[in-house]
Amino acid sequence: MNQENLAIEVVYGTPEKQVLLELNIELGVSVEQAILSSGITQHFPEIDLQTSKVGIWNRACKLSDIPKDGDRIEIYRPLIADPKEVRRKRAEKAKEEGRANKVTGGRTKQK
Repeated sequence: MNQENLAIEVVYGTPEKQVLLELNIELGVSVEQAILSSGITQHFPEIDLQTSKVGIWNRACKLSDIPKDGDRIEIYRPLIADPKEVRRKRAEKAKEEGRANKVTGGRTKQK
């Protein structure tokens, strides 16, 4: 039986440190197996694959998905703040400062 190898990358980063690991895996290896075999958890012991979201080239995927040759597997950190909540607070602040219409939320006309 002919074993094919795929060249992939596994990436993870924090604001202080980013790591991109290139590795060759056998055809049919799952995303989870590729991450574990990359050794990236030695660089970042805080990675918990049971709670972390993962993706291939910026598209969410499952740990059981099978990567293709040339794929980049990405491990995502949890969000620090809820984007909807941040936008809501920014809009409220703009209304209080008079930069936004209190009824519609749209910009006020500058005089």
